[in-house]
Amino acid sequence: MRVRSWLTLIPGLAAALVSQRASAQAFPVQGSIERLDPAINALIPQGAQVEKLADGFAWTEGPVWRKSGGYLLFSDIPRNTIYKWQQGAGLSMFMRPAGYSGATPSGRELGSNGLVFDAQDVLVMADHGNRQIARVIDSNATKITLADRYEGKRLNSPNDLVYRSNGDLYFTDPPYGLQGINASPAKEQSFNGVFRLSPDGRLTLLTKDLTYPNGIALSPDEKTLYVAISDGNRPLWMAYDVLADGNVGAGRVFFDPAALVKAGKTGAPDGMKVDANGNLFATGPGGILVFTPQGKHLGTIVTGERTANVAFGDDGSTLYITADHTLLRIRLSTKGKGF
Repeated sequence: MRVRSWLTLIPGLAAALVSQRASAQAFPVQGSIERLDPAINALIPQGAQVEKLADGFAWTEGPVWRKSGGYLLFSDIPRNTIYKWQQGAGLSMFMRPAGYSGATPSGRELGSNGLVFDAQDVLVMADHGNRQIARVIDSNATKITLADRYEGKRLNSPNDLVYRSNGDLYFTDPPYGLQGINASPAKEQSFNGVFRLSPDGRLTLLTKDLTYPNGIALSPDEKTLYVAISDGNRPLWMAYDVLADGNVGAGRVFFDPAALVKAGKTGAPDGMKVDANGNLFATGPGGILVFTPQGKHLGTIVTGERTANVAFGDDGSTLYITADHTLLRIRLSTKGKGF
């Protein structure tokens, strides 16, 4: 199935686009670094600052760096748009509509969510609005559906995704894109799953035991799959051993943020990325929590906003951050996986 997409300008946003042009001037600084363990100093240098690159969005998500073009893409889910940000050029529209393109939407979040590039440098998205995983063909602005059903029933609303080096695509499928969420009459799956899509198109259910699976990431050696659970009653980060066949073993709690939630920290486990040494940069209560591969919390990049997701970019040492209505960045002393 192919779905036509095109670029249009959002009414009222033109001035915001112009005002957010990147230039040689310094960007506004916000937030702070909470250093709980000296080991964080090897990852985030002293004096590192969180810079605000752009704002005025509805809810930013799914950042991904395109190495071949030297730019960042990210989703604004409610506005059904993918934006592009590039140093020296600033902000521009990349795709609209990015998700649902019909006239009678039944969902609550119409745009794209998580974004990733495949081995051929083609954009693949968690297409929230169309309840599918889709591959975007830039040259003619079309989308190819990679997966939209499991055992004949429509997926809920794919949220985040990550590739394994052999071409397996792992993704989460919570109900956040559906009106009424779990109570939505449009919900066909009886669970909220984590799936593996193999290169030959086979879709395998990895687990259906998680309440609200959200962000997802793989360790550098691809032996551990991380899944964030954005359940307001029981937020968690889970870890799974990846088996030889690409499936996963029994899950274990990687980190429980109950104490942070009790302390009133804003946010929930959401998107995350892994650096070259396996340290996890995970959005959650308070901002971006930095974990060792063993699950030790070294500190937090405090954004001052509900923080959705992150992506390594530039030479691999810049962490781009989508936080509520803003796009942020911070320079690190470590590099992301794959750089």
